[in-house]
Amino acid sequence: MAGNVVEIRDLHFSFGDLEVLRGLTLDIPRGKVVAILGGSGSGKSTLLKLIGGQLRPLRGGVTVEGKNVHQLSAEALYKLRLEIGMMFQTSGLFTDLSVYDNIAFPIRENFELPEELVRRLVLMKLHAVGLRGAQAMMPGDLSGGMTRRVALARAIATDPKLMMYDEPFAGLDPISLNQIVELIRNLNQALGLTSIVVTYDVDEALKVADYVYVIGDGVILGKGTSKEVAASEDPYLKQFVNALPDGPVRFHFPGPPLEEDLRIHG
Repeated sequence: MAGNVVEIRDLHFSFGDLEVLRGLTLDIPRGKVVAILGGSGSGKSTLLKLIGGQLRPLRGGVTVEGKNVHQLSAEALYKLRLEIGMMFQTSGLFTDLSVYDNIAFPIRENFELPEELVRRLVLMKLHAVGLRGAQAMMPGDLSGGMTRRVALARAIATDPKLMMYDEPFAGLDPISLNQIVELIRNLNQALGLTSIVVTYDVDEALKVADYVYVIGDGVILGKGTSKEVAASEDPYLKQFVNALPDGPVRFHFPGPPLEEDLRIHG
C-alpha cells in the first residue's frame, strides 16, 4: 500500500513564549527511512511527541495512517500508539528488569498470550538485534551500544508499523554506531517498517535515510535525498551539513542587547 504514513500540515507549537514550530509541513512516505535533522533546540524531539500525541499543537494537523492524532479519543490514541515503536534518546530501559523482561513488558502489557509464546517473541526480537545471548543480563551491565540495541528490540516488540528514533546515534563508539545504522536500515526492510530518525548526526543520517528534512527556526529549511542535501549550496544547509562555525545559524540565543542587560548607558 503506497502513500504517506504520516502527514504534517502547518504545524505550530510553543513552550510558553518560546515558539518552537512555525508552520511545519512534511510527509513521511510508507516504507522509507526519513531523517529529520536540526541543531539542538530546533524542535526535533518535540515533533516526535506531537506525532505520538504526547503534546498538542497550537495550530495545524498531524495524521498517522489517515487518523488525525489530536482528534482521537484516549482509547483510539492508545490503540494507534500500539502501531508506533519508539526508541528513546536515553534508551529508557527499566533498570530493575532483566533484558528479557524489558522486551517482554510491552507484550505482556498489551496482549494476553501464553508465556511460552511471549518467550518465543522475546527471543526473536533479541535475535534480530544480535543479543539473544544477553537475555539474562541487567541494563546496568550493558555497554552503551548494547543498551541501544535492547531498546530497539523493545521498540519492535509489538510489531509496529511506524518506528521513531530519537537521537539513536548519540554517545556511541564507532562500532556500536555502525551497528545501529545497519539495524535501522535492515529492520526497516525486513519488517516492512516506516522509520523516522531524528538526529543532529549528519554523517550517519545521510547514510541511513532515503529522504532528509532539515529544520530550523521552526520551519523546513531544506529537504531532498541524502545526495541532494549533501550537495546543497543553500547557506544554512551548507553550514549545517559541513559543521561550519560561521554562517546563518546564530550562536547567541535571542535576547536584549548586552548593554541593556548590564544597564550600561552611553
